[in-house]
Amino acid sequence: MIAVARLATAIGLAGLVPFILGVLAILFWPAGSALSVELFYIYSAGVLAFMAGVYWPIALQLEQRCFPLSPIWTLVISQLFFLTAGLALLLPLAAQTVVYPLAYLLLYVVDVRWMRLYWPGWYRRLRLVLTLVACLCQVVAAVWLLLFPLQGG
Repeated sequence: MIAVARLATAIGLAGLVPFILGVLAILFWPAGSALSVELFYIYSAGVLAFMAGVYWPIALQLEQRCFPLSPIWTLVISQLFFLTAGLALLLPLAAQTVVYPLAYLLLYVVDVRWMRLYWPGWYRRLRLVLTLVACLCQVVAAVWLLLFPLQGG
């Protein structure tokens, strides 16, 4: 039987593949750059929404306790990230290139600042790696799109 930590690590690292392939497609597939950019940010939104949803089971277990966050604030934070993920897709591309990396960084800050007690050490270390790689991909895409805007966009 595989340990949860190993399985979560494998799934988390596999989740980075679309970020990396998306950036490579944006950089090296000019004919498909518009499609690559669109899929890159749709995937970014999906992962952000998924990660925000992780707070729901925590909120449901908190009941009446309020340390470090009340269940209400935990649900509100979850919904704010979820809404950010979806609504940012409606923003102009230039705004998306800013919103998604900032949202990923803020989500990580929430995890290490207020959700720290709920996550084992290995998960916090995994989240750091996943966040850094996802944000690096976001920054590379943003810089590329700033230097080489999409045609007609």
